[in-house]
Amino acid sequence: MSPKLDYLPPQESFLDPIRAGADDPGAARVLVIPFGLEASVSYGGGTAAGPAAIIKASQQLELYDDELGCEPYLDFGVATVREPAIARSAAAALDQIAGLVEAALEQGKFPFVLGGEHALTPGAIRPLVARHPGLVVLQFDAHADLRDGYLGEHHSHAAAMRRVLDHAGVELVSVGIRAVSKAEVDFYAANRDRITIHWAHEQARWDVADIVGRLRDRPVYVTFDIDALDASVMPATGTPTPGGLAYGQALDVLRQACRAGRVVGADLVELAPIAGFHAYDYTAAALAYKMLSYALGRV
Repeated sequence: MSPKLDYLPPQESFLDPIRAGADDPGAARVLVIPFGLEASVSYGGGTAAGPAAIIKASQQLELYDDELGCEPYLDFGVATVREPAIARSAAAALDQIAGLVEAALEQGKFPFVLGGEHALTPGAIRPLVARHPGLVVLQFDAHADLRDGYLGEHHSHAAAMRRVLDHAGVELVSVGIRAVSKAEVDFYAANRDRITIHWAHEQARWDVADIVGRLRDRPVYVTFDIDALDASVMPATGTPTPGGLAYGQALDVLRQACRAGRVVGADLVELAPIAGFHAYDYTAAALAYKMLSYALGRV
C-alpha cells in the first residue's frame, strides 16, 4: 500500500510560501519529495542536508521567469511532502522512495525528488517504468554511475545508472560524463543499444538536437546530479569535478529535452551544502524550478 501524502505547510514547502495556491497542496500538479538519502557516499558527505537546503533557498526565488515571460508555477502548482525517516539500508530506502513516487502518481501528480545521493534514482523510477513502456532516463552527471556496485554496496551511488538499467526496456542518455572507470567503459561498449553517452570533453562540438534525438516523442525521466555542473560553478557536492557544464549550457540541453520528449518525473540529487555559502543552495533551487518550468510550463 502506498503511503499517505503528508503535505508540508506553505512556510516549509518548495517556492515562496505566499505564492498562489500554496494553501491548497491537493490541487497542485507537482509533488516535491525531499529524500535525503546518504547511505553510500564515498568521498565528501552532506547529501542528507541537500533537500532542506534547496527548499529553504527556493523560497527566495523570483517566481517570474524572464526567459519564459511568465510565472511558470501557475501552470502546474507545487506541493511538498514531509521527508520520511529514511531507512538505514539502501535497498529499503529505495523501496521507500518507490512508494512515495507511487503515491504521487496515484494522486495524478508529477513526482520531483530532491536528494540525497544518486542511489535513490532506481527506486524513484520503479513506478514509472511500470506505467511507461520505452522509458528513457536522461542523466546529467560527471560520473557514469555504471559500476555493478561499489565498496560492497550493490545499490551504491556509483552504481545508480547500472541499477536503472536493471529495469528491462529502459534506455539511458547521459550528458556531461567525465569521470569513469575501465569496467564502466567496457559495460558501455557492450550495451550501446541501451546507453548513449555525451562526453564532457566533446562539449565544444555537441549538437543539442542530436543529444535529445533519442528522447523524441518518448516518456522521459530526468535525473540531474548537481556535479554535472563544473566544479567552479558547483563545488557543493561530494565529488566536484572540473571540465563540466556551465549553468546556461545545462539549461539549453534541459529545455530542448523537454520539448523533444514527454517528461514524466525527475530528480535533482547530490547537493552537499557548504556552511556559509548559500549561493550553491540557491543555484540548485533555481535549477530545480527551471527543470519543472521546462517540463510542465509553456516552453
